[in-house]
Amino acid sequence: MMRRHWLLVGACGWVLLVLMFVSKFINFTFRMPDDYGGRVEMLNWTFPSVKTEKAQLEQLVQKADSQPSPVSSDSPAEDELSNWETVTIRRLQLLSSVCRNSSLWNLTHTPLRKFVLDRIFVCDKHKILFCQTPKVGNTQWKKVLIVLNGKFSKVEDIPENMVHDHERNGLPRLSSMSDSEITERLNKYFKFFIVRDPFERLISAFKDKFVQNPRFEPWYKHSIAPAIIRKYRKSHRDTGHAAGLHFEDFVRYLGDEPGRQYLDRQFGDHIIHWLTYTELCAPCNISYDVVGHHETLEHDAPYILRAAGIGGLVTYPSIPPGITRYNRTKVERYFSGISKRDVRHLYARYQGDFGLFGYRRPDFLLD
Repeated sequence: MMRRHWLLVGACGWVLLVLMFVSKFINFTFRMPDDYGGRVEMLNWTFPSVKTEKAQLEQLVQKADSQPSPVSSDSPAEDELSNWETVTIRRLQLLSSVCRNSSLWNLTHTPLRKFVLDRIFVCDKHKILFCQTPKVGNTQWKKVLIVLNGKFSKVEDIPENMVHDHERNGLPRLSSMSDSEITERLNKYFKFFIVRDPFERLISAFKDKFVQNPRFEPWYKHSIAPAIIRKYRKSHRDTGHAAGLHFEDFVRYLGDEPGRQYLDRQFGDHIIHWLTYTELCAPCNISYDVVGHHETLEHDAPYILRAAGIGGLVTYPSIPPGITRYNRTKVERYFSGISKRDVRHLYARYQGDFGLFGYRRPDFLLD
Protein backbone atom coordinates (compact mmCIF):
# COMPACT_ATOMS: atom_id res chain seq x y z
CA MET A 1 0.00 0.00 0.00
CA MET A 2 2.79 2.43 0.96
CA ARG A 3 4.68 1.53 -2.24
CA ARG A 4 1.65 2.41 -4.39
CA HIS A 5 1.33 5.73 -2.56
CA TRP A 6 4.91 6.76 -3.36
CA LEU A 7 4.59 5.59 -6.98
CA LEU A 8 1.54 7.83 -7.38
CA VAL A 9 3.36 10.80 -5.83
CA GLY A 10 6.31 10.25 -8.15
CA ALA A 11 4.11 10.07 -11.25
CA CYS A 12 2.39 13.34 -10.32
CA GLY A 13 5.76 15.01 -9.91
CA TRP A 14 6.86 13.94 -13.38
CA VAL A 15 3.63 15.25 -14.89
CA LEU A 16 4.16 18.65 -13.23
CA LEU A 17 7.73 18.87 -14.52
CA VAL A 18 6.64 18.03 -18.08
CA LEU A 19 3.88 20.64 -17.98
CA MET A 20 6.30 23.31 -16.72
CA PHE A 21 8.72 22.48 -19.52
CA VAL A 22 6.08 22.46 -22.28
CA SER A 23 4.54 25.77 -21.10
CA LYS A 24 7.75 27.58 -21.97
CA PHE A 25 7.33 26.69 -25.65
CA ILE A 26 3.65 27.32 -26.30
CA ASN A 27 4.19 30.20 -28.70
CA PHE A 28 2.93 30.62 -32.24
CA THR A 29 6.07 30.62 -34.37
CA PHE A 30 6.70 30.85 -38.06
CA ARG A 31 9.28 32.04 -40.54
CA MET A 32 8.81 35.34 -42.30
CA PRO A 33 8.78 34.91 -46.11
CA ASP A 34 11.77 36.00 -48.13
CA ASP A 35 9.86 38.93 -49.64
CA TYR A 36 9.66 40.59 -46.23
CA GLY A 37 12.73 42.54 -47.26
CA GLY A 38 14.98 41.86 -44.29
CA ARG A 39 16.87 38.88 -42.98
CA VAL A 40 14.93 35.65 -42.64
CA GLU A 41 14.60 34.56 -39.03
CA MET A 42 12.21 32.77 -36.72
CA LEU A 43 9.73 35.23 -35.25
CA ASN A 44 7.63 34.42 -32.19
CA TRP A 45 4.17 35.92 -31.79
CA THR A 46 2.05 34.55 -29.00
CA PHE A 47 -1.31 33.38 -30.29
CA PRO A 48 -3.71 34.51 -29.06
CA SER A 49 -2.56 37.77 -27.44
CA VAL A 50 -2.64 38.40 -23.71
CA LYS A 51 -6.03 40.13 -23.89
CA THR A 52 -7.65 37.19 -25.66
CA GLU A 53 -6.12 34.16 -24.00
CA LYS A 54 -8.23 31.05 -24.36
CA ALA A 55 -9.23 30.72 -20.72
CA GLN A 56 -10.26 34.36 -20.46
CA LEU A 57 -12.06 34.15 -23.78
CA GLU A 58 -14.14 31.17 -22.65
CA GLN A 59 -15.05 32.89 -19.38
CA LEU A 60 -16.17 36.06 -21.13
CA VAL A 61 -18.18 34.15 -23.73
CA GLN A 62 -19.98 32.23 -20.99
CA LYS A 63 -20.71 35.53 -19.26
CA ALA A 64 -21.87 37.06 -22.54
CA ASP A 65 -24.30 34.22 -23.21
CA SER A 66 -26.12 35.01 -19.98
CA GLN A 67 -26.60 38.69 -20.88
CA PRO A 68 -28.72 40.39 -23.55
CA SER A 69 -26.76 41.50 -26.60
CA PRO A 70 -26.71 45.25 -27.27
CA VAL A 71 -26.20 44.77 -31.02
CA SER A 72 -29.69 45.91 -31.92
CA SER A 73 -29.51 49.16 -30.00
CA ASP A 74 -29.23 52.40 -31.97
CA SER A 75 -27.16 54.55 -29.58
CA PRO A 76 -24.04 53.71 -27.53
CA ALA A 77 -25.31 54.39 -24.00
CA GLU A 78 -22.76 54.13 -21.19
CA ASP A 79 -24.03 50.79 -19.88
CA GLU A 80 -24.02 49.40 -23.42
CA LEU A 81 -20.38 50.39 -23.89
CA SER A 82 -19.46 48.49 -20.76
CA ASN A 83 -21.22 45.41 -22.15
CA TRP A 84 -19.93 45.82 -25.71
CA GLU A 85 -16.96 43.66 -24.79
CA THR A 86 -19.26 40.65 -24.96
CA VAL A 87 -19.96 41.43 -28.62
CA THR A 88 -16.28 41.80 -29.49
CA ILE A 89 -15.44 38.57 -27.69
CA ARG A 90 -18.03 36.68 -29.73
CA ARG A 91 -16.52 38.12 -32.89
CA LEU A 92 -13.05 36.96 -31.89
CA GLN A 93 -14.38 33.51 -31.03
CA LEU A 94 -16.04 33.22 -34.45
CA LEU A 95 -12.87 34.47 -36.16
CA SER A 96 -10.76 31.88 -34.35
CA SER A 97 -13.22 29.10 -35.19
CA VAL A 98 -13.36 29.91 -38.91
CA CYS A 99 -9.57 30.28 -39.04
CA ARG A 100 -9.32 26.65 -37.90
CA ASN A 101 -11.72 25.46 -40.63
CA SER A 102 -9.50 23.59 -43.07
CA SER A 103 -12.07 23.79 -45.89
CA LEU A 104 -11.72 27.59 -45.95
CA TRP A 105 -7.96 27.66 -45.31
CA ASN A 106 -7.02 29.16 -48.70
CA LEU A 107 -9.61 31.92 -48.24
CA THR A 108 -8.66 32.84 -44.67
CA HIS A 109 -4.87 32.53 -44.39
CA THR A 110 -2.15 34.61 -46.00
CA PRO A 111 1.62 34.89 -45.48
CA LEU A 112 2.62 37.74 -43.19
CA ARG A 113 4.64 39.43 -45.91
CA LYS A 114 5.65 43.03 -46.49
CA PHE A 115 2.39 43.83 -48.28
CA VAL A 116 0.42 43.15 -45.08
CA LEU A 117 2.90 45.01 -42.90
CA ASP A 118 2.51 48.01 -45.24
CA ARG A 119 -1.18 48.14 -44.33
CA ILE A 120 -0.55 48.42 -40.58
CA PHE A 121 -0.02 51.87 -39.06
CA VAL A 122 1.84 52.36 -35.79
CA CYS A 123 1.27 54.65 -32.83
CA ASP A 124 4.24 54.00 -30.54
CA LYS A 125 3.23 56.67 -28.03
CA HIS A 126 0.08 54.75 -27.08
CA LYS A 127 1.12 51.26 -28.27
CA ILE A 128 -1.52 50.85 -30.98
CA LEU A 129 -1.50 49.09 -34.35
CA PHE A 130 -4.25 49.79 -36.89
CA CYS A 131 -4.65 47.80 -40.11
CA GLN A 132 -6.31 49.83 -42.85
CA THR A 133 -9.20 48.28 -44.76
CA PRO A 134 -10.35 50.73 -47.46
CA LYS A 135 -14.03 51.73 -47.75
CA VAL A 136 -14.91 51.12 -44.09
CA GLY A 137 -14.18 54.49 -42.49
CA ASN A 138 -10.44 54.01 -42.77
CA THR A 139 -9.80 57.74 -43.32
CA GLN A 140 -11.36 58.66 -39.98
CA TRP A 141 -9.25 56.17 -38.05
CA LYS A 142 -6.14 57.55 -39.71
CA LYS A 143 -7.12 60.98 -38.42
CA VAL A 144 -7.41 59.57 -34.89
CA LEU A 145 -3.89 58.12 -35.11
CA ILE A 146 -2.47 61.34 -36.57
CA VAL A 147 -3.75 63.21 -33.51
CA LEU A 148 -2.41 60.54 -31.15
CA ASN A 149 1.02 60.72 -32.80
CA GLY A 150 1.06 64.47 -32.09
CA LYS A 151 0.96 65.79 -35.65
CA PHE A 152 -2.24 67.75 -34.89
CA SER A 153 -4.09 68.52 -31.68
CA LYS A 154 -7.61 67.88 -33.02
CA VAL A 155 -9.13 65.66 -35.69
CA GLU A 156 -10.96 68.66 -37.15
CA ASP A 157 -7.65 70.47 -37.81
CA ILE A 158 -6.26 67.84 -40.18
CA PRO A 159 -6.38 68.86 -43.88
CA GLU A 160 -8.08 66.20 -46.01
CA ASN A 161 -5.23 66.16 -48.51
CA MET A 162 -2.76 65.21 -45.77
CA VAL A 163 -4.57 62.16 -44.37
CA HIS A 164 -3.42 59.84 -47.17
CA ASP A 165 -0.10 61.58 -47.81
CA HIS A 166 2.18 59.11 -46.10
CA GLU A 167 5.18 61.39 -46.44
CA ARG A 168 3.51 64.11 -44.36
CA ASN A 169 0.89 62.58 -42.08
CA GLY A 170 3.32 61.27 -39.45
CA LEU A 171 2.00 57.69 -39.53
CA PRO A 172 4.79 55.10 -39.66
CA ARG A 173 4.01 51.67 -41.11
CA LEU A 174 4.96 48.42 -39.47
CA SER A 175 6.92 47.46 -42.58
CA SER A 176 9.37 50.31 -41.96
CA MET A 177 10.67 48.66 -38.78
CA SER A 178 13.20 45.96 -38.05
CA ASP A 179 12.27 42.32 -37.46
CA SER A 180 12.68 42.63 -33.70
CA GLU A 181 10.64 45.84 -33.60
CA ILE A 182 7.84 44.18 -35.58
CA THR A 183 7.87 41.18 -33.24
CA GLU A 184 7.68 43.35 -30.13
CA ARG A 185 4.78 45.44 -31.44
CA LEU A 186 2.75 42.47 -32.67
CA ASN A 187 3.17 40.85 -29.26
CA LYS A 188 2.52 43.85 -27.02
CA TYR A 189 0.49 46.52 -28.82
CA PHE A 190 -3.29 46.91 -29.03
CA LYS A 191 -4.29 45.76 -32.54
CA PHE A 192 -7.54 46.39 -34.39
CA PHE A 193 -9.17 46.84 -37.79
CA ILE A 194 -12.67 47.41 -39.19
CA VAL A 195 -14.75 45.28 -41.57
CA ARG A 196 -17.98 45.75 -43.54
CA ASP A 197 -20.42 43.58 -45.47
CA PRO A 198 -18.17 42.42 -48.34
CA PHE A 199 -20.62 43.16 -51.17
CA GLU A 200 -21.51 46.60 -49.84
CA ARG A 201 -17.81 47.37 -49.56
CA LEU A 202 -17.32 46.41 -53.23
CA ILE A 203 -20.15 48.73 -54.27
CA SER A 204 -18.54 51.54 -52.29
CA ALA A 205 -15.16 50.87 -53.91
CA PHE A 206 -16.70 50.84 -57.38
CA LYS A 207 -18.52 54.14 -56.82
CA ASP A 208 -15.52 55.82 -55.23
CA LYS A 209 -12.92 54.83 -57.81
CA PHE A 210 -14.82 54.47 -61.09
CA VAL A 211 -17.88 56.74 -60.78
CA GLN A 212 -17.21 59.67 -58.45
CA ASN A 213 -13.44 59.56 -57.92
CA PRO A 214 -13.39 62.49 -55.46
CA ARG A 215 -9.64 62.27 -54.90
CA PHE A 216 -8.93 62.79 -58.63
CA GLU A 217 -6.98 59.59 -59.23
CA PRO A 218 -6.90 59.37 -63.04
CA TRP A 219 -5.35 55.92 -63.28
CA TYR A 220 -8.64 54.25 -62.32
CA LYS A 221 -10.44 55.77 -65.30
CA HIS A 222 -7.60 55.77 -67.82
CA SER A 223 -5.71 52.58 -66.98
CA ILE A 224 -7.62 50.13 -64.77
CA ALA A 225 -11.15 50.56 -66.17
CA PRO A 226 -10.15 50.13 -69.86
CA ALA A 227 -8.18 46.98 -69.07
CA ILE A 228 -11.16 45.42 -67.27
CA ILE A 229 -13.55 46.47 -70.06
CA ARG A 230 -11.37 44.95 -72.79
CA LYS A 231 -11.28 41.60 -71.02
CA TYR A 232 -14.71 41.31 -69.42
CA ARG A 233 -17.31 43.37 -71.29
CA LYS A 234 -19.41 40.97 -73.34
CA SER A 235 -20.27 43.53 -76.02
CA HIS A 236 -17.92 46.27 -77.21
CA ARG A 237 -20.52 47.76 -79.55
CA ASP A 238 -21.76 50.05 -76.75
CA THR A 239 -19.26 52.71 -77.80
CA GLY A 240 -21.10 55.50 -75.98
CA HIS A 241 -20.13 53.99 -72.63
CA ALA A 242 -16.93 52.21 -73.62
CA ALA A 243 -14.82 54.54 -71.49
CA GLY A 244 -16.91 53.92 -68.36
CA LEU A 245 -16.67 50.76 -66.30
CA HIS A 246 -19.99 49.02 -65.60
CA PHE A 247 -20.57 47.27 -62.27
CA GLU A 248 -21.20 44.07 -64.23
CA ASP A 249 -17.69 44.32 -65.73
CA PHE A 250 -16.28 44.89 -62.25
CA VAL A 251 -18.06 41.84 -60.80
CA ARG A 252 -16.93 39.60 -63.66
CA TYR A 253 -13.33 40.73 -63.20
CA LEU A 254 -13.37 40.10 -59.44
CA GLY A 255 -14.88 36.63 -59.83
CA ASP A 256 -12.36 35.41 -62.40
CA GLU A 257 -9.48 34.18 -60.28
CA PRO A 258 -6.74 33.59 -62.90
CA GLY A 259 -7.71 36.56 -65.07
CA ARG A 260 -7.96 38.90 -62.09
CA GLN A 261 -4.56 37.87 -60.78
CA TYR A 262 -3.01 38.57 -64.17
CA LEU A 263 -4.51 42.06 -64.32
CA ASP A 264 -3.76 42.82 -60.68
CA ARG A 265 -0.06 42.36 -61.31
CA GLN A 266 -0.36 45.22 -63.79
CA PHE A 267 -2.52 47.37 -61.49
CA GLY A 268 -0.10 47.15 -58.54
CA ASP A 269 -0.97 48.77 -55.22
CA HIS A 270 -4.04 50.51 -56.66
CA ILE A 271 -6.10 47.35 -56.15
CA ILE A 272 -6.14 47.44 -52.33
CA HIS A 273 -9.68 48.88 -52.32
CA TRP A 274 -11.22 45.53 -53.30
CA LEU A 275 -8.78 43.01 -51.85
CA THR A 276 -10.15 40.66 -49.19
CA TYR A 277 -9.67 41.36 -45.49
CA THR A 278 -7.46 38.29 -45.37
CA GLU A 279 -5.11 39.70 -48.00
CA LEU A 280 -5.03 43.12 -46.33
CA CYS A 281 -4.74 42.34 -42.61
CA ALA A 282 -4.04 38.58 -42.20
CA PRO A 283 -6.63 38.13 -39.40
CA CYS A 284 -5.84 34.42 -39.06
CA ASN A 285 -2.10 35.11 -38.78
CA ILE A 286 -2.14 38.14 -36.49
CA SER A 287 -3.95 38.08 -33.16
CA TYR A 288 -6.09 41.23 -33.19
CA ASP A 289 -7.65 42.53 -29.98
CA VAL A 290 -10.75 44.01 -31.60
CA VAL A 291 -12.46 43.64 -34.98
CA GLY A 292 -14.91 46.50 -35.42
CA HIS A 293 -17.86 46.42 -37.81
CA HIS A 294 -18.83 49.34 -40.02
CA GLU A 295 -22.50 48.54 -39.42
CA THR A 296 -22.14 49.08 -35.65
CA LEU A 297 -19.49 51.78 -35.74
CA GLU A 298 -21.48 53.97 -33.35
CA HIS A 299 -20.81 51.30 -30.70
CA ASP A 300 -17.44 50.08 -31.91
CA ALA A 301 -15.63 53.42 -32.22
CA PRO A 302 -16.04 54.52 -28.57
CA TYR A 303 -15.40 50.96 -27.38
CA ILE A 304 -12.15 50.70 -29.36
CA LEU A 305 -10.92 54.04 -28.01
CA ARG A 306 -11.66 52.91 -24.47
CA ALA A 307 -10.17 49.43 -24.93
CA ALA A 308 -6.99 50.99 -26.36
CA GLY A 309 -6.73 53.30 -23.34
CA ILE A 310 -7.20 56.52 -25.30
CA GLY A 311 -10.87 57.26 -24.66
CA GLY A 312 -10.11 60.53 -22.90
CA LEU A 313 -7.50 61.72 -25.40
CA VAL A 314 -9.32 61.76 -28.74
CA THR A 315 -12.79 61.26 -30.16
CA TYR A 316 -13.83 59.52 -33.34
CA PRO A 317 -15.23 61.99 -35.91
CA SER A 318 -19.02 62.32 -35.91
CA ILE A 319 -20.89 59.70 -37.93
CA PRO A 320 -23.73 60.96 -40.19
CA PRO A 321 -27.04 59.28 -39.24
CA GLY A 322 -27.76 56.07 -41.13
CA ILE A 323 -24.52 56.06 -43.12
CA THR A 324 -23.22 52.84 -41.56
CA ARG A 325 -26.40 50.78 -41.81
CA TYR A 326 -26.53 47.90 -44.26
CA ASN A 327 -28.61 48.88 -47.30
CA ARG A 328 -30.10 45.78 -48.92
CA THR A 329 -32.04 47.89 -51.43
CA LYS A 330 -28.80 49.37 -52.74
CA VAL A 331 -27.19 45.93 -52.99
CA GLU A 332 -30.18 44.55 -54.91
CA ARG A 333 -30.16 47.54 -57.26
CA TYR A 334 -26.48 47.20 -58.14
CA PHE A 335 -26.70 43.44 -58.65
CA SER A 336 -29.88 43.50 -60.69
CA GLY A 337 -29.24 42.19 -64.18
CA ILE A 338 -26.00 40.43 -63.18
CA SER A 339 -26.11 36.68 -63.85
CA LYS A 340 -26.32 34.22 -60.97
CA ARG A 341 -23.18 32.60 -62.33
CA ASP A 342 -21.16 35.81 -62.01
CA VAL A 343 -22.55 36.52 -58.53
CA ARG A 344 -21.66 33.00 -57.38
CA HIS A 345 -18.12 33.41 -58.67
CA LEU A 346 -17.89 36.71 -56.79
CA TYR A 347 -19.19 35.13 -53.59
CA ALA A 348 -16.65 32.32 -53.89
CA ARG A 349 -13.92 34.97 -54.00
CA TYR A 350 -15.17 36.70 -50.81
CA GLN A 351 -16.60 33.72 -48.96
CA GLY A 352 -13.78 33.87 -46.44
CA ASP A 353 -14.69 37.46 -45.55
CA PHE A 354 -18.34 36.53 -45.07
CA GLY A 355 -17.44 33.59 -42.83
CA LEU A 356 -14.68 35.14 -40.73
CA PHE A 357 -16.77 38.09 -39.62
CA GLY A 358 -20.25 36.64 -39.40
CA TYR A 359 -21.85 38.25 -42.44
CA ARG A 360 -24.82 36.34 -43.78
CA ARG A 361 -24.63 34.63 -47.14
CA PRO A 362 -26.57 36.85 -49.59
CA ASP A 363 -29.12 34.19 -50.52
CA PHE A 364 -31.34 36.78 -52.21
CA LEU A 365 -28.61 37.22 -54.83
CA LEU A 366 -27.32 33.68 -55.12
CA ASP A 367 -30.40 31.42 -55.14
